[in-house]
Amino acid sequence: MKIIIKILVVAAALWAATRLVDGITVSAQTPVKEIGTLLAVALVFGIVNAVLKPIIKTLGCAFYILTLGLFALVVNAGLLMLTSWIAKELSLPFHVEGFWPAFWGAIVIGLVSWILDLILDAIVGD
Repeated sequence: MKIIIKILVVAAALWAATRLVDGITVSAQTPVKEIGTLLAVALVFGIVNAVLKPIIKTLGCAFYILTLGLFALVVNAGLLMLTSWIAKELSLPFHVEGFWPAFWGAIVIGLVSWILDLILDAIVGD
């Protein structure tokens, strides 16, 4: 159940990023297809983060320390760009146009996910 809620939270955060950041788009024809696309991309994004982020954190530990954690923003942008590429390969109508939209999108996704997690924890509990 927790995984489904997390996917819904990330899908909502992705939706917010498509509305707030120029260069992140979902080009689905109908609202139902847009929701389906966002859910599928949230699943892909979750898998990409679960598999690659720990490896990158381990290998790039020095960069995280030297930049006081700001390197995480670059990593998150890269993971969002990778998610966009995988979505294209899976014929999902989700696209990130480059590094800067990915950078700002990663910030939006992180903030919205964090806020929604706080709200859900307050309502449902852990």
